[in-house]
Amino acid sequence: MHYLSFDQEQLINLEYSLNKEILRTNKAGSYLCTTLNGCNTRKYHGLLVSPIENFGGEKHVLLSALDETVIQNEAEFNLGIRRYQGGTYEPKGHKYIRNVQFGNVPKITYRVGGVVLTKERLLVEKEEQVLIRYTLEEAKSPTVLRLKPFLAFRNIHALSKANMFVNTHYHKADSGISVRLYEGYPDLFMQTSKTVDFVPVPDWYYNVEYLKELNRGYDYLEDLFVPGYFEFPLAKGESVIFGAGLKEVKSVSLKQRFTRELKKRGQKETFSSSLEHAAKQFVMHKKKTAEIIAGFPWYGSITRQTFISLPGLCLSLKDRNLCATILDSYLKYFNDGFFPDNIGDGELTYHSADTSLWFIWVVQHCYKKRGNPEQTWKIYGPAIKRILEGYRESKLGYVEMTSDGLIQAAKDDVALTWMDSYILGHPVVPRAGMPVEVNALWFNAICFALDLADMAGDMDFIEEWKDMVEKVARSFLKTFWSDGHASLADYVFDGQADWAVRPNMVIAVALDYSPLSKEQQKQVLSVAKRKLLTNRGLRSLSPDHLRYKGSVRGNQQEREAAVHMGAVYPWLLQFFVEAYLKIHKRGGLPFVKQIVESFEQEMTENCVGTVSEMYDGNPPHSGKGALSQAWNVAGVSYALNLIQKYRE
Repeated sequence: MHYLSFDQEQLINLEYSLNKEILRTNKAGSYLCTTLNGCNTRKYHGLLVSPIENFGGEKHVLLSALDETVIQNEAEFNLGIRRYQGGTYEPKGHKYIRNVQFGNVPKITYRVGGVVLTKERLLVEKEEQVLIRYTLEEAKSPTVLRLKPFLAFRNIHALSKANMFVNTHYHKADSGISVRLYEGYPDLFMQTSKTVDFVPVPDWYYNVEYLKELNRGYDYLEDLFVPGYFEFPLAKGESVIFGAGLKEVKSVSLKQRFTRELKKRGQKETFSSSLEHAAKQFVMHKKKTAEIIAGFPWYGSITRQTFISLPGLCLSLKDRNLCATILDSYLKYFNDGFFPDNIGDGELTYHSADTSLWFIWVVQHCYKKRGNPEQTWKIYGPAIKRILEGYRESKLGYVEMTSDGLIQAAKDDVALTWMDSYILGHPVVPRAGMPVEVNALWFNAICFALDLADMAGDMDFIEEWKDMVEKVARSFLKTFWSDGHASLADYVFDGQADWAVRPNMVIAVALDYSPLSKEQQKQVLSVAKRKLLTNRGLRSLSPDHLRYKGSVRGNQQEREAAVHMGAVYPWLLQFFVEAYLKIHKRGGLPFVKQIVESFEQEMTENCVGTVSEMYDGNPPHSGKGALSQAWNVAGVSYALNLIQKYRE
């Protein structure tokens, strides 16, 4: 039995299997995503979803689904499953599934009478191509397999509708065909590893219903185009590869290609190996650069989340070069000490009060792993100096240093911290003024830069910045600490402190350089432990607050109102664990170990083998938002590695 596996009883239960999803990605930026039983419930689902260069690199669903039909003695058994308007399922192929096991790749086993057929799907590592291997494990009479592709050719955020402009023609390819439904798209090549017959029967399938979109209050009906079907005999013990991609390949190479790609996939036999596999899915390589995809299926690269993710991802992947590659890639977009919100945007925007300070935090982690202060200062010292100068001299305009050395940030109707949800164009949690974690990061950045410069012998920098440490520390305590609250203010605006209990104060405790005394750190953690900590991370707001929302549900506005007013975020757990062990040392291990290892259960929930974007604030803390989020996987991985480090 594999570490991650599902049996027949679970899979034929639609209420169960429709809420478990499979995600696979590759370094070319493509992904494959659907439910355990193969029924697409989101407009973001598809077997080949790829970035299209002609459309600004945005992801598009090309191959939405592939229905398999087993034919024996003129009887047809359709293994596909699709939901149509009104909740009707047709066909109902889920009833033939016997199990799903996650080894190197997910393996689905179907049984139809005396026929046992297995299906394995993977993405080619660096190309826009999905490969599916069908193996006839058992058969008592001649068997034919029919494959029917359902095509969308549309942006992941849109839905396709039957129209008069679709190109219904196809061209022959090596043991297959190529199609291109609309201008601007590349050809989609669908090929098989053995000679097949393609029967052209062009047709639209109307009103396919996506249940998740219906429940989320979005448009949920789609029409999909089917150009025809492939059909071929399959002998007992025989395997056939179906490939769909943006380049034609030699059909005889498909089996070798599948085997080669399969060997690159590691077994997901443990909690940590599952996290490692999940971590790999976020790294996208582009020539000599690399990006971190913030989350799947709908996010691109978000700079703040990239930097926060990096230490945990590097630890999980054991990749010594990834950190430098990512930092160097993002430095190309560096401007007056600040980074853009998203390097993939056509027009770069700079709406972050903290991203550049997270950059310094990442360099700090890289240095702790590698040492060599002279080399670190030589490579990253110029950027660190520009960042500190950018904040001190208010080069971004709405992010500035006050006369007492703290950082304040305010811009009308723009959220400048990670709590950036909006309703009708207004931030749900404005936090204009002086946010606590921004100033904690500011203090940490100055202290780290001074220590690194000291070891590297940069006396001019030390002379320029040395007096700031005491000044910022004194101002921080005066501004954010109150003995009456035993915690930190979340932000201060025009002299008025917001004492809502939020997780941002935990970051101030976890950082290597903190202006808080050990006793103050203990008090902050005690409040966080009592009011914010759950087995899925830290709540974004304490439940005793009047505006607390314990569930992320309803329409888009209702969900946006909840995501930073109570929802739980796993990435924050790494800061709680770091702070807790920093104070309690090995004595704190049993407690944090229990919390972190509770995530093992999450490996079989929501999207199998990964961690969701957020969780409800109230038990049982159901997963919500995107299926897989980089900083959450990274945060859990980081906490797990930290526990191991303290145990050694």
